[in-house]
Amino acid sequence: MVTGPIVKMTQEWIIFALCLGVGGHIALGGVMHAPGLWPWSTTGLHAILCGLAAYGLVQGARVFWKLFRQNPKLQSKNQLNVLW
Repeated sequence: MVTGPIVKMTQEWIIFALCLGVGGHIALGGVMHAPGLWPWSTTGLHAILCGLAAYGLVQGARVFWKLFRQNPKLQSKNQLNVLW
């Protein structure tokens, strides 16, 4: 598994783009189901804000996952610390 800086940056951009897409879908759903509360003139702003909120939730979940997952990465005496 390749884990260089280019791969990490690409993963982050993909996650960010997916979250913006989710935010756009949430905003469009709000406009379609409650046009009085979410007018068309502010849909773009709501889409950006919902997307950023989704991105924040995803990043928070990733931090929580990394903190609490059970995967010790300690080297033993006779084995290399390599994950295949």
